[in-house]
Amino acid sequence: MKILFPASPLNDRQPDESYAEEYEAARQSGFAVGLIHLEELLLNQDADRAVRRLPVEENPVECLYRGWMLKPYEYEQLDNALRKRHLHLMNSPESYRHVHYLPESYRHISAYTPASVWLPIREITSSFEEVYEAIRPFGEQPIIVKDYVKSRKHEWLDACYIPNAADREQVKRVVQNFLDRQGEELNEGLVFRQFVELEFLEHHERSGMPLSREIRVFVWEGRPMYVSTYWSAGRDEEFDEVLGQFAQVMASIQSRFFTMDFAKAKNGPWIVLELGDGQTAGLPDDADAVEFYGNLYRAVGGEG
Repeated sequence: MKILFPASPLNDRQPDESYAEEYEAARQSGFAVGLIHLEELLLNQDADRAVRRLPVEENPVECLYRGWMLKPYEYEQLDNALRKRHLHLMNSPESYRHVHYLPESYRHISAYTPASVWLPIREITSSFEEVYEAIRPFGEQPIIVKDYVKSRKHEWLDACYIPNAADREQVKRVVQNFLDRQGEELNEGLVFRQFVELEFLEHHERSGMPLSREIRVFVWEGRPMYVSTYWSAGRDEEFDEVLGQFAQVMASIQSRFFTMDFAKAKNGPWIVLELGDGQTAGLPDDADAVEFYGNLYRAVGGEG
């Protein structure tokens, strides 16, 4: 398997500074590595130029992308360009979309995750009546707003958290802030989720966002490949004991490589927060990249 990283915008023969450590760790772990000039794809919509420095393989080679999040249509363009070089992304465009957009995979995790509703952006008018109707089942419960992929959780009180779903003025203020600040980065539509109070750790020093007891699990072909606390690298022994309870739902996800993020509800069970494509999900702060890529190398069938 070959792992493809973003190239530096200043020198497409070197990895992007943000992925330099991972690039070297992957290489040391035994993977073949390559570089993609993502600016050609994202800014110029030229996927062929983005992959031009990758050699054309004589036989099909499976590859894995490790880099910034891509919109599904961008991922598909990248996949098509790579196939011309006999390189095949290990997650198909359909699999990427399945775990990238919460509404696509919600049915698989609905028993383990906060209640959620969503609205495509094309269905939302300036009156916000569609929004008020969509969130009516939440009553006066607190909710959060995000798009199909991301929230603005670091702007917790302004563009994420709504204390009372029945307070139309508050709903409109927070949702409008979210829409304005996402701008062209908005992914497909709005998702409203029941707010579940989580086991508290501390408040973020700049945003005021509550940081909670969270875990990120990288899953390779239905089985956990790398498990770490979310806000900084480490293990949570209590979570390790319950991880096996989620084996069935992990196996049901239509992706070969994805992340499943968990959190501990206050005075309650561990819940699933969301899924993500394993190729674009970040490692926790202070994570050991060598350990991560060593685990991945063994998972894909390498020695070691």
